[in-house]
Amino acid sequence: MERLVKFEVLGQEYPLYTDATEDDVAEILDLVKSQFEVYARSSSSLPVNKLAILTSINMAGKYVKLKRDFEQYKHRVG
Repeated sequence: MERLVKFEVLGQEYPLYTDATEDDVAEILDLVKSQFEVYARSSSSLPVNKLAILTSINMAGKYVKLKRDFEQYKHRVG
C-alpha cells in the first residue's frame, strides 16, 4: 500500500509517496543522502536544485552500468 514518506537532505524536507518496504526506503534514502552530500561537499556554491540534478545523473549512470553489466552476465551464464 502506498504511503507518504518524508525525508530530509541538507536541511530541506521532501515528501515521497512509495509502496516500498521500510527497509528498502531506508536503504534508498541513505544512498540518495550520501550521494547528495558528496556533491554538496565538493560543490558548496551550487544551489540545491543543481545538486539534486547532479546526484540524479550520477545515480542514473550507475544504474545504466549495472543494467549493462547484468545483461552481459546473463549472456555469459545463460
